[in-house]
Amino acid sequence: MKTVLCFGDSNTYGLNPRGGRFPRNVRWTGVVRELLGENFEIIEEGLPGRTTVWDDPVEGVMSGKAYLVPCLRSHAPLDLVALMLGTNDLKQRYAVSAADIAISVLSLVQVIQTTLPGHVENKNTQVLLLVPPPIKEIGLSASIFAGGEAKSKRLGEAFNKLKPYTDASILDLSSVITSSELDGLHFDEEEHRKLGETVSMRIKEMLE
Repeated sequence: MKTVLCFGDSNTYGLNPRGGRFPRNVRWTGVVRELLGENFEIIEEGLPGRTTVWDDPVEGVMSGKAYLVPCLRSHAPLDLVALMLGTNDLKQRYAVSAADIAISVLSLVQVIQTTLPGHVENKNTQVLLLVPPPIKEIGLSASIFAGGEAKSKRLGEAFNKLKPYTDASILDLSSVITSSELDGLHFDEEEHRKLGETVSMRIKEMLE
């Protein structure tokens, strides 16, 4: 059995733009579980508000990096980690650029590859970087994410520049899904389905 860890924020948690949380089978992680079948174990680690490396001065400890090592060790051995973070880094309070976000994600990849020595053919755990789609500055969170929409549209380019420095697979979601028109941040049910279908195909390519 292959084991895959999905590490992310509220969009991995499955937050519904209309409120609450999508059911297990609707979330993109659940779609991946359905499509990959019984030979794959899919572990969900989504936390609303999680950043790449930053502690939130309003909400408290939200740094993905701070939690990543114990998370990896508690679920090891892992064949693949699907990492989707960066959306919350777009909040105005952090004042970081798209390049900063990409570099922060790269530091998480390095944590994964140094914490989890390979157990399959002496290779390191593989990493799939999911570049979040652009956000929209609408609704109640518009002021919190002021300036974030423009930066989010530069994430694909920023992540693409990481390729010479990592062997992680990079999947830009801007051509796959869009953020909801309701809150500008989260994914509607149909987008979760499309994301799950796309990610499951990439995981198959990487592991099979």
